[in-house]
Amino acid sequence: MAKKTSAAPELEKMRHSASHVLAQAVLEMFPEAKLGVGPAIENGFYYDFDLPRTLIPEDLPLLEKKMQHIVKQNMVFKLSELPVDDAIKILKDANQKYKVEMALDLKKEGIEKITFYENIDQNGKRKFIDMCEGPHVEKTGKVGAFKLTHIAGAYWRGDEKNPMLQRIYGVCFETKQELDDYLKKLEEAKRRDHRKLGQELELFTFDDEVGAGLPLWLPRGAYLRNRIMEFAFNTYLKNGYDPVVSPHIGNAKLWGHSGHLDFYKESMYGPMMIEEEEYRIKPMNCPFHVKMYKSKMHSYRELPCRWTEMGTVYRYERSGTLHGLTRVRGFTQDDAHIICRPDQLKQEIAKALELTLFILNKFGFNEFEMNVSVRDPENKSKFIGEDDRWETAEQVLKEVLNESGFKDYVYDIGGAVFYGPKIDVKVSDSIGRKWQLSTIQFDFNLPTKFGMTYIGEDGKEHTPFMIHRALLGSLERFIGVLIEHYAGAFPAWLSYYPVALLPVAAAHEKYAEKVKEDLWKQGIRAEIYAPTDTLGKRIREAELKKTPYMAVIGDKEVESKSLAIRNYSTKKQETFKTAEFIKSLVKEIG
Repeated sequence: MAKKTSAAPELEKMRHSASHVLAQAVLEMFPEAKLGVGPAIENGFYYDFDLPRTLIPEDLPLLEKKMQHIVKQNMVFKLSELPVDDAIKILKDANQKYKVEMALDLKKEGIEKITFYENIDQNGKRKFIDMCEGPHVEKTGKVGAFKLTHIAGAYWRGDEKNPMLQRIYGVCFETKQELDDYLKKLEEAKRRDHRKLGQELELFTFDDEVGAGLPLWLPRGAYLRNRIMEFAFNTYLKNGYDPVVSPHIGNAKLWGHSGHLDFYKESMYGPMMIEEEEYRIKPMNCPFHVKMYKSKMHSYRELPCRWTEMGTVYRYERSGTLHGLTRVRGFTQDDAHIICRPDQLKQEIAKALELTLFILNKFGFNEFEMNVSVRDPENKSKFIGEDDRWETAEQVLKEVLNESGFKDYVYDIGGAVFYGPKIDVKVSDSIGRKWQLSTIQFDFNLPTKFGMTYIGEDGKEHTPFMIHRALLGSLERFIGVLIEHYAGAFPAWLSYYPVALLPVAAAHEKYAEKVKEDLWKQGIRAEIYAPTDTLGKRIREAELKKTPYMAVIGDKEVESKSLAIRNYSTKKQETFKTAEFIKSLVKEIG
C-alpha cells in the first residue's frame, strides 16, 4: 500500500514505482524471496523482503544495476483489478505468504476487489506483479534518478512477535542533479551524526549493563546539558513562570485516575510494590502539577498559574526505535503547565509562542514551520471535551499564529490528540533538515478528570483551561539536534572550554597561567595545553575538540600583553590585547 508523504504527486508516484522496480530486481536475484510492503516515503522509498540469506552492503550496487536495466527496458506499469478470491489464489500460487495475509485481511474488511500492478516488457510479457493500490508512473523509464542507500531490519507489520524482514531503503528524485545534491546532504548529515560526535567529543556514552536508551553524561556533555537547562530555566522565571518539582514515581492510583494506565500503559515501566501499594515510574509530569494545583482553592485573581519543571520521565521505547539521544527511554522535559481563565487564553498562547521563538533563536535556530493540529469535525467521538472549548482553543491558536506572522502554517484536520488541539514548532537546522521540537498543547482531559476549578468573579466554580508547554521538548533530543546543527562546534557560551591557551615554550607558561586566572575570574573557562608536544600537534588537538578560540602565546605576546587568537569558526587569526579579548568574550558569552 502506498504511504502518503509531503512530496508532489508526480514525485511520489516515481518513488512508489521505484520500490516496485526494486522488488522486481530482488526477485531476479532471489526468486524465492517473499515480498512485504514497499511504499514511497520522504525523499525516497523502501521495500521489505523475507530472503534466503542476510543482505550485505555489497549487494546494493548489484541490485541497483538490475534496477537500471529494468528502467532502460521502459516496461509498462499495467493496472488490473481482480475479485478478492482470485487475487488470493494468484498470491498463494506465487507463494507470497505476506501478500496473502494482507489480502485475507482486506477480505475480512469486506473488500470485494483488489488491484494489482504488472511490469510488462516490450514483448507484452509480464516480468513482475504486485498487489498494490498505486498510483504509478506510466513506464519504468519515468522512474527518475535513484540510489539504494542502506539495509535495515523491520518486523512484519511493525510487530516484534512477527518475523524480522530485511528492509532496503532508496532515495529517488526527478533529476540526477537533485539526487546528487541530496546525496551530498546525506554525507554532510553523516559527518554531523550526534552519536559519532558525542563519542569523539566525549559528551555522552551508553552502556549495555546500564540499559539501552539511558544516556550517561560525561563531564563535557553534562556541562552542556546544565548550561542549556540553566539558560532555559532562568529565562522561564524571568517570563513569569514559577518553579515546581515532582517525584520520579507515583502511586498507581494517580496513573489510574489520570487515565495513563488505560491509554498509556504499554509505554510505562513497572509496577513496583511498596508496602503493598503499587507504584509506577512517571512517564509524564502533568498529573503531579494538577495535584499541586488542587492542593488549595484558587481565585480568578490568581490566574494564570505558570508552573515549570525540568522533570525527568521514563517511557518504554522498542530497542529497534532507539537512536542516540534523539530516541531514548529516560529523558528530561522542560515541562510547564499554564492554568488560566478563558479571557487569558490568547495572551498566554501568544506569550508562549513568543518565548518559544526567543529560546530557539538563542540556540541558533531561525527558520520555523508551524503545524496546527485540530480535531476532525466529522468524527468528534474520538475527542473529549465540550464543543465550545475546542472551538475557542482552535480559534485562539489560529489567531495567534496569524498575528505572529505565521499565516502559512500547516493545518492538520484530525491530527489533534484526543484531549486537545496543539501547535508543533518545527525548526530547520543548518543543513535544512526539519526537526519537531516545541509543543504548545491544550488539555481538556485532566482538568475534567481531576475536577480542577477556580472561583470566578461571580463567586461560582469554573473549570480553567490547561496548556502543556515544552519549548525544548526532550532535553536529550534537543541536544542531539543541537550537536548536529552545530556539527559539534558549539558557540563559546555553550562550550566546556571556550578558550585553549597554547604557550609556545615553557618560558611562556607563567603568562598563560595569568591569562587563565583572569578568564576564570570573569566566569570564562579556559585550559592550558602545556608545551609537552609540538605547537602544531597541540593546535590540532584543540581543533579536534572544536574549541571556539585558541590563544597562542609566545615572546611577542608576553611582552605586549596580547594573544594571537585563532577563531575555530572563521579560521582567521588575529592579535588582541589580552584585556580587550577578555572583554569581548564576556560580552559574547553574556
